[in-house]
Amino acid sequence: MSTAHDVLFRTLADPTRRAIFERLCSDGEQTVGALTARAGVSQPAVSKHLGVLRQAGLVRHRQAGRQTHYSAQRGALAPLIDWTSQMASFWERRFDDLEDLLKRMDQ
Repeated sequence: MSTAHDVLFRTLADPTRRAIFERLCSDGEQTVGALTARAGVSQPAVSKHLGVLRQAGLVRHRQAGRQTHYSAQRGALAPLIDWTSQMASFWERRFDDLEDLLKRMDQ
């Protein structure tokens, strides 16, 4: 069974998908054509990557005539942010425990 963060990690593991998502985050809404022009891959490849990003909830699209516009859904990263926070807390506790141990060993 895949968790939400498993899906997000898998989706963003691909460097092209990650770059497309980052571009949408930084530059705002874009058409497939605009994304393809800077992606370094074909339009069908960009469309396929956008489909995977959509399934993961990382982008949404809207039709405007013949063009499809895509935008990033930053809120979809919440499961990764939660997971990262949990891992940071875990490691902070571990380092605190190690620091305490080292202090006791110095005494």
